[in-house]
Amino acid sequence: MASRRFSKGITSLVLLSSLASPSFAGGLERGGYNIDQLFDTSPFTFQSGVTYVTPQRRLKDVRDTDTSIFSGGGNLNSRPNTADDTSNYTIPYIGFKAGFGDAIDCLVDYSEPFGGHNDPGVNWAGANNNIETEIKTRNYGGTCSYRFDVGPGQLRFIGGAFYQEVEGFKERLVSTLPLLLGTGTGVGRLDIDDSGWGWRAGLAYEIPEYAMRASLVYNSRVNYDNLTGTVDLRQVPIVPLYGGQVTPVSGSAEAPDSLELKLQSGIAPDWLAFGSVKWTNWSVLQSVAFCPTNGLPCPAGGLTSLDLLYQDGWTISGGVGHKFNDQWAGAVSLTWDRGTSQGYGAQTDSWTLGLGAAFTPTEHIEWRVAGAVGVLTSGSSGAVTQNGVTFGDDVSYSFGNDLVAALSTSLKIKF
Repeated sequence: MASRRFSKGITSLVLLSSLASPSFAGGLERGGYNIDQLFDTSPFTFQSGVTYVTPQRRLKDVRDTDTSIFSGGGNLNSRPNTADDTSNYTIPYIGFKAGFGDAIDCLVDYSEPFGGHNDPGVNWAGANNNIETEIKTRNYGGTCSYRFDVGPGQLRFIGGAFYQEVEGFKERLVSTLPLLLGTGTGVGRLDIDDSGWGWRAGLAYEIPEYAMRASLVYNSRVNYDNLTGTVDLRQVPIVPLYGGQVTPVSGSAEAPDSLELKLQSGIAPDWLAFGSVKWTNWSVLQSVAFCPTNGLPCPAGGLTSLDLLYQDGWTISGGVGHKFNDQWAGAVSLTWDRGTSQGYGAQTDSWTLGLGAAFTPTEHIEWRVAGAVGVLTSGSSGAVTQNGVTFGDDVSYSFGNDLVAALSTSLKIKF
């Protein structure tokens, strides 16, 4: 039988071992939503951490399939047919948890749950599709729980809200003609930002003496109904009506809702098994069109658009943790994530092995370090038709099995 001391010693490794793995899941997943700090048994905890991710997705066999000067950017097939598509990035986290009596716990935290950065550059055959695209989010959350005795353990009701900000940009080669005429670079740029509110609700059941916990948490969608920004075509003066100027635009989108089941239990003295299953509603992000707000007409499909065409994501993870002594503990996990691309884009399945360690020099301080290495599986991208509209007919490419790695560290202070 596991003891309460066992429970306090290594249940935190469930978070530790998963810190790096979800940071390169499908869709625009980065840090995701994580409220594990809410379950810490100390009255007050402060935690700060950062994850560094290095995805190595490389595109090959790139072919410009729309060589029209005006709609397709011109013939780019003389440019390199390979490109490094992904950039390294960091994910910060800060959280403060407080307990109020024996029943109520609250957590306030800052995280960056979603994002993406593709930076193949201008010197490749697919520059008419993308030069650089980046999306960032900032999430400010507050979550509380109320627990009470039920049977051999405690039932916990969870609820909270969060405020989320999003911003991003995309650059692509609209036409090569301005370069030939000496009137501009031919590159157009979209900039956008917005904010919105979301909420979460869930249940958890815990039996501390067995280090057992089961939790089910739902995170709502965040509506970006006022996604506003600009389309800058000053470097593409040849575009009729919109060229040579900055046009204000607006659109709408949603950050996906998700449902996650987490399980953990002591399986032997100083040993813990854990697992999770998460569904993320990435299919809410298809093609996000942006139309002018200054009175100019909106072309079919928008003046420009962000074409994602995602399917829902599934993430399944499992692992074991072990407490070596009063100061050191470790964990290992394996994660599978279903890709969200459906013939367009490079978001394929991934497999990730995660390793983590925790060092507790005193009862008030815990330092964690975790790493992960994974495989982004192979695939291809090209033209697809959805609801009678064709996407991806400007460029096609393939990609092999690529590596991704991550390293994370965090410090928790308990008092």
